[in-house]
Amino acid sequence: MVRPVESVTHSYGMEQWTMNTSILALDLGTHTGWALRHRDGTTTSGSESFAPRRFEGGGMRYLRFKRWLTEVKHAADGIEAVHFEEVRRHAGVDAAHAYGGFLAHLTAWCEHHQIPYQGVPVGTIKKHATGRGNAGKAEVIAAMRAQGFDPADDNEADALALLQWALRVEGEPK
Repeated sequence: MVRPVESVTHSYGMEQWTMNTSILALDLGTHTGWALRHRDGTTTSGSESFAPRRFEGGGMRYLRFKRWLTEVKHAADGIEAVHFEEVRRHAGVDAAHAYGGFLAHLTAWCEHHQIPYQGVPVGTIKKHATGRGNAGKAEVIAAMRAQGFDPADDNEADALALLQWALRVEGEPK
């Protein structure tokens, strides 16, 4: 059973930005970090676990992921853009396979819903957030806390950092 989006979110009031675009930023993986910029300028974020469950087939985690994406889309009343952390090197084969599965399902879901999507290199996100492209997890968490967020883990912090990068690229605050 997928937990409702509200059960894992953290909500933050940001300055009043006049941008009317909802953007979803994702740090893909078994523990997916996410941050959603709503049309009203607020941000919600969290992390969602798609770990394989006992007695579950290998593809079920990806079906749960797609269902979760659809729930987020409906809760946000639509998503205009998706940005995801583009990973080129993984610590292990299992992580690489899982990432590839999530990426395939994300891009297919975006194509199906006609939502533009973009991968952003890890170093680009870290450099924007901390000033260093090779910053560690703790540094990204600290940078997001300095901006007024309270990420529960490094996955949520990475998604928040990616969202901040996307907002900078998509349009400046007014």
